[in-house]
Amino acid sequence: MTLPRLVIAAPSTGQGKTTVATGLMAALRAAGHEVSGHKTGPDYIDPGYHALATGRPGRNLDPHLVGAERVVPLLLHGASVPAPAGVAVIEGVMGLYDGRLGTDGFASTAHVAALTRSPVVLVLDVARLSRSAGAIVAGMAAFDPRVRLAGVVLNRARSARNTAEITRAVERAGLPVLGVLPYDESLAVPSRHLGLVPAAERDGAARAVERLGAAVARHLDLDALLRTAATAPDLDADPWRPGNEVRSPGTGRPVVAVAGGRAFTFRYPETEELLRAAGCDIAVFDPLSDPALPDGTAGLYLGGGFPEMYAGELAANRGLLDDLRRAVEAGTPTVAECAGLLCLARALDGVPMAGALPVDAVMTERLTLRYPVAVAAGDSLLTRAGERVSGHEFHRTRTSPGAGEEAAWRLDDGPEGFASATLHASYLHVHWAGHPRLAQRFADAVHHARPLVPAPPVIRAEPETPVAHPLRHHGDAETGAGLLDFAVNVFPGPRPAWLDRALHNAVDAAGAYPDAAPARTALARHHHRPETEVLPTAGAAEAFTLIARLRPWRRPVVVHPQFTEPHAALEQAGRTVTTVLCHAEDGFALDPAAVPEDADLVIVGNPTNPTGVLHPATAVRSLLRPGRLVVVDEAFMDAVPGETESLVRERLDGLLVIRSLTKHWSIPAIRAGYVTGDPRTVGALAALQTPWSVSGPAVAATVACLTTTAAAEAQDRTAALTRWREHLEDGLRERGIAAVPSTAPFVLARLGEGARGALRERGVAVRRADTFPGLDPAWARIAVRPPGTTDRLLGALDAAVVPS
Repeated sequence: MTLPRLVIAAPSTGQGKTTVATGLMAALRAAGHEVSGHKTGPDYIDPGYHALATGRPGRNLDPHLVGAERVVPLLLHGASVPAPAGVAVIEGVMGLYDGRLGTDGFASTAHVAALTRSPVVLVLDVARLSRSAGAIVAGMAAFDPRVRLAGVVLNRARSARNTAEITRAVERAGLPVLGVLPYDESLAVPSRHLGLVPAAERDGAARAVERLGAAVARHLDLDALLRTAATAPDLDADPWRPGNEVRSPGTGRPVVAVAGGRAFTFRYPETEELLRAAGCDIAVFDPLSDPALPDGTAGLYLGGGFPEMYAGELAANRGLLDDLRRAVEAGTPTVAECAGLLCLARALDGVPMAGALPVDAVMTERLTLRYPVAVAAGDSLLTRAGERVSGHEFHRTRTSPGAGEEAAWRLDDGPEGFASATLHASYLHVHWAGHPRLAQRFADAVHHARPLVPAPPVIRAEPETPVAHPLRHHGDAETGAGLLDFAVNVFPGPRPAWLDRALHNAVDAAGAYPDAAPARTALARHHHRPETEVLPTAGAAEAFTLIARLRPWRRPVVVHPQFTEPHAALEQAGRTVTTVLCHAEDGFALDPAAVPEDADLVIVGNPTNPTGVLHPATAVRSLLRPGRLVVVDEAFMDAVPGETESLVRERLDGLLVIRSLTKHWSIPAIRAGYVTGDPRTVGALAALQTPWSVSGPAVAATVACLTTTAAAEAQDRTAALTRWREHLEDGLRERGIAAVPSTAPFVLARLGEGARGALRERGVAVRRADTFPGLDPAWARIAVRPPGTTDRLLGALDAAVVPS
């Protein structure tokens, strides 16, 4: 069978294989080619990016998991489903010759390249290399005669002069340079404790893949790469077909509920294909947001993922977790691998889970990464005693106990997992294409199972209780274990890798006193202002405290409803505050005429918290008067596309603008904010500031978040928030719930008195709004979240809330 193909490899991990391979797939697809994406090894994450790049499932090729004899058939299967591909791109794993330890490279990239007879393109990170690159390439090419190195891509190249030196050295080694990707941190994929952040968890993943594709198209020779792929010889094998491996044991098509969404991204596409071929229907559900298991569930497949990153959201979805527990207790055939095991546990790091297994799980510092051959400990849903299965483990958690009375597997270090006639749960990931009998046994059990009948929800409301200090009440007081958080206005996504690096470096330098000068320089450059007109602060809260102490204010005015901290700071400084209210019947619009003429300080939010209203810049400017200071709290302006109506770059006497970095960049514990304004007032604030109040991590975060790399990602986050907010507003509108049109990462909605308590009973926390002057208990502020999570809120509203 003819299939043009390439293997993208590297001398070691971290060289940029995923960047180049994913970018190449996207670039070829954009050029009109049908591309099949593949990954050497067991990794689930890279194929997720491949799927975004190619528009078809990403596939794994792993001789350990499926057997060497199935690698070529699975390659051909992936290249033929859902449509014939014109070219296949196979991303390698680790270094080219690195395989299972003690096996002379078994299951390495080189092994897969030899099995598939594919030419290899070597990716070389040359950020810290020069002519030695030629020696590396020459050694890699000569090491194993079964491997045909066909060309080199230079990654993270810096100067043109050094790149030319490297190119000459590589060509001297006998290989062409097929492209040079310049040094660009924005092309890096975010990572965390188990590697890259899965594509399903990154709202900007599709746009990031598009950027990769565009970069590869600009800097790599696509025609030369396609010519290289076309040199791959024909393969003498038939594609793997799931219908040849399993059969349907009955006439019906029972439903297998498969966990998906952001917390459960790890599963091989062949698993679902085998189950469909065995007569089952697949219903994917999101344990973070779906209120119940799919209708007619007769089997459960809970694969891998990152439940530890979403433990709070999982715990908040109590109805779904109760369904899982009931299903396991009722004998619904259930397979749980790694993340699935944790989800079925009693608790994960103290956060309640489904409680279907008598086990508790905790995060550890130790990474378990192994490629074992496991022996079935006994007869169970999937196995028969003594059977041997190849698999892999990759986790930083441990369970107590580590195995049940009936263990799932015997490994070198003892028994592991939990098993019965209807359950199989362990840390071991198994590729069912390599062990189709497991799929057959599971499907047989599902066909004979009785579908689960969901239990009706029970709704109870709690009365509102007074708050002792309303002005000091914030959204974090509303949250807690087991609650889905719609109360805190922090972007619900991971920190970018570049920001994590900056924070970690700052902690490493914690032995020295912090110096805010780099942050001040970065702020001045970013806003095109002199350094005398900017001041880094320990979050916006410090700025409000400094302003309250700046002068003996005769008539300070706070425009409400808005963030209450400036009001509280003024009262703490001994000032009597005049409140000017914006009214619901006017859309909470700012009326400059309502501000007393003798006000010497006016504080207004824009966009305002909690209303989300964006006031016109002309209205805010009209508040300026000789002898009056106007302070604009723009803490949420970065959520407004284009930051329209912002005054942060305007140089006007008597104007201060306060900004915060903590919400948009998911770092509320790093108190990072700043003030811009006329130099005399900014200087007076600086004179009041406590020495070293801005910490080293806050300085590092400020500098990092003002780079061009950050600007691109900030736009992605803003676009995501806009889409998510529209989904929330549409859902509220469909339910007849009044909501204030918002430009912020939250929406103020009139849910009705008692609704907040009813939602808490459903496991959902929203921010009470009666602590904001001018609002009553019928109002609630709802933070913007991804659509799947928002649907969980909307489902709770359907059951619990009657609009007032």
